[in-house]
Amino acid sequence: MTDAATETITAGRQQQAGVHQVDVAHVNGDAYEVDIRGHRVLVDQPMEAGGRDTAPTPVELFAASLATCVAFYAGRYLHRHKLPRTGLRVRTEFTMAFDRPARVDTVRIVITPPPALSAQRHAAMLAVASHCTIHNTLRRPPEVDIELET
Repeated sequence: MTDAATETITAGRQQQAGVHQVDVAHVNGDAYEVDIRGHRVLVDQPMEAGGRDTAPTPVELFAASLATCVAFYAGRYLHRHKLPRTGLRVRTEFTMAFDRPARVDTVRIVITPPPALSAQRHAAMLAVASHCTIHNTLRRPPEVDIELET
């Protein structure tokens, strides 16, 4: 069996089992390339942390992941109600904890609804957006195993 055929079978099994894969490879310095289904994203560290500041940090991508998930759910709410998404914006602000272990301490998400959304629909859109997949995951954290491949 060829390597391509093995990869296809392996990818098919992963999708069937609900396993999603993200691959990260070192580029240089503190920069890494993330491969997500063929989409490429770079991460780096700011210069003051020893990086070259060529891309967002992993923590910034974490915050962006939450913000984009909230935006997606808010957008789907609008779409479902045949309302325009034009003007929908989501901003996130986060702080880091001062004690150990290193972690995000607080996250604030602010949704700016599109001008066409009536005030009567604000609470409903907020309720939908507040139950996005990433937010639900933070409420009920997954089991995380970190292994060393030998």
